[in-house]
Amino acid sequence: MKRSSDMVGAETQVAAMHAPGLLDEDELVDIEGRYPKGISSREIVDLFASRGVRFSEATLRKYVQLGLLPRSVRVGRKGKHCGSRGLYPAGVVRRVNQVKSMMARNLTIEDIQRSFVQFKEEIEGVSKGLRDLIASFEREAKGPTLSPQRRQEIEREIEAAKNSAGELVRRISGLEASFSSQAAAAAAGTAAGGGSDLY
Repeated sequence: MKRSSDMVGAETQVAAMHAPGLLDEDELVDIEGRYPKGISSREIVDLFASRGVRFSEATLRKYVQLGLLPRSVRVGRKGKHCGSRGLYPAGVVRRVNQVKSMMARNLTIEDIQRSFVQFKEEIEGVSKGLRDLIASFEREAKGPTLSPQRRQEIEREIEAAKNSAGELVRRISGLEASFSSQAAAAAAGTAAGGGSDLY
């Protein structure tokens, strides 16, 4: 496992040399540690803008539409009437960094998409299944058959399950990103054309 992490780190270092302003492996690890519960689109855009990398919320949405990034998840804010906001897994920053690096090496859109789709559908299926299951538990917990004390206990368990499910999806997304990095490195040697319309 250490060897795989080192390989991804080396690929990220090489990628950062190909495109100015991109993040290196240490910076990516730091960001992933700072945003364990997810990162907003504004924070992602600001992060790249602060480094002089051309990136916007419209581009972020385009990457999602093209299947290069996962969709954001609506997360409620604490407190009454505080609403919710969309958060992406922190690994999205790593993915944007990879896409920008691949574009700097003139990979085509098709090459970039191909390198990211290997496990995408399976991960989305796991994520959706977990969300649906937890939503069912939440509906069941609101039923009239539970005492107030038991309802509170179950709600705490559901909250813990949500956190564990989120961590599971983040971990398998990280594994998928590692495999995608290897596929991207392999594709870099055979690319023709460009991905400039992904800006």
